[in-house]
Amino acid sequence: MNRFQPLTYPLAALLAEPVGSERAYGVSGVTIPLPDDLRLAAAIEGTVVVARTNRGVLVDSRLATALAGTCSRCLREIEIPLDLRIREEVLPSLDLATGQPLDRSGEPDVARLTDHHELELEPLVAEAISLAEPIAPLCEPACPGLCVVCGERLGPGHADHPEDDIDPRLAALRAFRVDGDAENG
Repeated sequence: MNRFQPLTYPLAALLAEPVGSERAYGVSGVTIPLPDDLRLAAAIEGTVVVARTNRGVLVDSRLATALAGTCSRCLREIEIPLDLRIREEVLPSLDLATGQPLDRSGEPDVARLTDHHELELEPLVAEAISLAEPIAPLCEPACPGLCVVCGERLGPGHADHPEDDIDPRLAALRAFRVDGDAENG
């Protein structure tokens, strides 16, 4: 029995079928390596539908996962839910009838099937996750952030600090005064 990677789908039979033929695949419990410092907090779940086109296949997938992250205001560890939609045409690398490599120069950036007519969805999913990552994730829309005095999270239970509460190492700066005449002269 031939075992495939979780996000690798053999499509040689589909490529031999008429335009409009489809295959549907379930995705469940899949984890993949991600670029940069991204980490999955939940496995990837969803569906992948692959339809035959006159040039190759159209991949239409709806996937859900979550990233492990940090709130940009209060620095708490959070899970960032992601709903991904990948809709992309993928072209063959080899001519199905002759087995000869196809010219890629006309469309060098188009996703391609492998030389074995397999769809490797992992790079497309990793790219979609990377693009869906929020720039400044929040634990909640109205996250109050951190106290500038003590560094604790603001919100219920946080005590207000008196104005005179100053770091003792900086107390000497209270006596510092700038002479207005010296600056203008």
